[in-house]
Parts: sequence; structure tokens; C-alpha cells
Amino acid sequence: MAGGGNKLSAAKVAKHGTAGYLLDGLGLYLQVTLRSSLKPSKGKTTAASSVTKSWCFRYRDRSTGRLRELGLGPYPDVSLEEARKIAAELRDILRQGKDPKEVRDEKRASLKIEAVKGMTFDEATAACIAGMRSGWKNEKHADQWTNTLATYASPVIGALPVSAIDLPLIRKVLDPIWTTKNETASRVRQRIESVLAWATVSGYRSGDNPARWRGHLDHLLAKPSKVQKTEHHAALAYPKLPEFMSELHKRNGMACLALEFTILTAARTGEVIAARWDEIDLEKKLWTVPAERMKAGKEHTVPLSLRAVQMLKTLSKAKTSQYVFPTEGADSPLSNMAMYALLKRMGRPEITVHGFRSTFRDWAGEQTHFPREIIEHALAHQLKDKAEAAYSRSTMPEKRRKLMDAWAEYCLKVGSEPQHPSKKVKRA
Repeated sequence: MAGGGNKLSAAKVAKHGTAGYLLDGLGLYLQVTLRSSLKPSKGKTTAASSVTKSWCFRYRDRSTGRLRELGLGPYPDVSLEEARKIAAELRDILRQGKDPKEVRDEKRASLKIEAVKGMTFDEATAACIAGMRSGWKNEKHADQWTNTLATYASPVIGALPVSAIDLPLIRKVLDPIWTTKNETASRVRQRIESVLAWATVSGYRSGDNPARWRGHLDHLLAKPSKVQKTEHHAALAYPKLPEFMSELHKRNGMACLALEFTILTAARTGEVIAARWDEIDLEKKLWTVPAERMKAGKEHTVPLSLRAVQMLKTLSKAKTSQYVFPTEGADSPLSNMAMYALLKRMGRPEITVHGFRSTFRDWAGEQTHFPREIIEHALAHQLKDKAEAAYSRSTMPEKRRKLMDAWAEYCLKVGSEPQHPSKKVKRA
């Protein structure tokens, strides 16, 4: 860096078109490079518009003596005056006995860390949900996570950096709803814990998770079992079911058919509305629900009663969709609220679709002699007794078929004969 500086002028920098390095002095250089598409001509100066220019700073590494070079930015984005200011700052760093490259790298790393720490809780929530979405069986899980956190957590901590969220902020979210809406509050806590855990593993925060329960919040908040009332899905008492079925048969629409099929098979809403024709074997009178749509994550085979088979045969003659119970005029399944809306129209808002599984369970346990394990298999429940589960490896489809036939006979024993499915589909 011997010799003085300021050897260049703004005009010379702008007009110079010869490839190579142009010295301004005191370590500052203008690097001129031919555009890759051009062929250099020997002994000729290339037009300034045909080259690219950038600034660099050269200095000797004090420990090795090797020449090092730092880029300062392209010209004209960085002017001659600005390049001289940057070079002066780098010479100050050298006078302090530090390496300019190391100092710059540390500064960039620090800025990157600060930017990372700036990720808000709302941003972390979106990223966390996106990462877990592929592992969820049902799209509604993403909606539930998004909605609960948007309602209860976001107004308090949504705009804050995840690195700044601590115990007092978690309490500020949970305290107002812990005793009044404990089931919801517990889910909010679990989801906040998951988001913060994701943020920690991803490098956006460090330290303990302030939303964890065991050994932490369990010492500060009442146990859910002490403040939470267990609410079961409202169910129709089985003695009233035949009358309900008779009333259902007087109505039209695809939701009516889906609800009857749900009751006859003792299946869950999601299993029924997403049922596809390639899952149905009318010859063998079986419906095979794939593992990804089952709560337990295992494939489930449902023996179909005579009435269920009759419904499916008639529906198959007029099918226009891959789904057994499609939305009218579309190749998409019924909404998961379609059957609930039907119950409201029937004046039965006090019962739930899922509750018909309890109706089936109560009837089978009190009115039949079928073994408990057969009833549990019909509901696709996992047997809690491990020894019993190991002994009963078969799902006993033929024994379950007798159970489902008896159930269908009970459902239809009172009232008028059910309407032909085709009559209902026409007005769906």
C-alpha cells in the first residue's frame, strides 16, 4: 500500500475499458472485466459499455504475508467516493491489528443472527404448520392449529420475535382461558410448545421452552383434570334410533344417504365422506378404508349389511365422481359439516354424527351377545388390553358381518321402508 491515494478521477473510472486492475492508491483498486460474451481484441481498448467494473481492496495478511483481496461492490452502484470511504475504514481495522475480512465476516454473521432472531411467532407458526402438514391425516388439523393460535396466541405474542417469548408472556396467553376454556387452553399450550420447539431446533431461539408442561407449567397452573369437564359427543339413545331412521328416510339429499351409511357402518364422518368407489367391493360386500384415513393409522375393513349394499348398488348406477358421496356437480366429497347441517334441519341439534357410534356401542353391549372384542373391532378401536390384543390378531370380519347385519335390522325395524337411493340423489 505504498504511495499516495486518489490517483483516479470519476471521469477516468467511467470511461476506462481495458481489462485488468486500475490503482487508486492505498490498497483500493478498480477491477475491469470483459463481459463473457465478448472476445478480447489484442492491443485494443474495449468500449466501457462492454465491460463490468467493481471495487476491491488489497492488503497483506500479517500472519502469513499472503496477499488478500476484499470485494467492495460493483461500479457504478458504489461510486469512487464511496469506495474510498470503505477502503479508509478497512485501513483503520488494519491499524488496530485486526484482519478486515475476519471483521467483515463476523459482522455479517451477527447481522444474520439478528435477522434470524427477528422471526415472529406468527411467522414461526406458519412455518411449523407447513412442516407438519404432510404428516397429518386430515387437512382440518392445519385449520385447527391456525385458528386456535390466531385466536388466542397471536393477539398477545404473534408480532413478537420467537426469541423474546418467555414465561410471563405464555401466562398472559393462557391465564384468561385456563379455567373457563381449559380443553381449548390445553391445546393452545401444546401448540405454542410445538411452535417454540420448532423455532429452537431451527435456530430461531435458544434456551428452555416456556410453554412446556411437565416440570414447569404444571407447578403454576391447575391440572386440566381438576378444571376440565369431560364432554362426550352427544348421542341418540338406541331405543329412539329406529324412529330417527324412519324420519331420515322421509328426507332427500346426498347428506341423508351419507348419514344413513355412517349409522349403518358405525364409521366416522371423515371415513364416510371421503369414501371412494375403488374401496368398495360389492361382490364381497366389503368396504376397505385405507390406513391414512383411519384414526389408528391402520387399514379397516367394514362388512356391509344388505341395506348398505342396496344403497351402494343404486348409487353406483348413477355415479359421476370417484367419491361415493360427492358434492353435487363436482368431483369432490361432501363437506364434513353436511351431515351435521342435516341434523340441524331435522331439529336435532343436540346430537352429533359421531355420537351414533356411541349409540351403536350401547346397543351392541346391552342388546346383543356379541363379544366385546368384536364390537370394538367393528368400531375400529384399538384393544387397550395388550394381552387381549395380541391374542386377538384377527379382525374377525365374518363375525363382525353378523353384528352389522343385526344392527341394520334393528335400525330399520320400525317405520316405513327406506326410500330408493336414486330418488334421493335426484334432489341432492
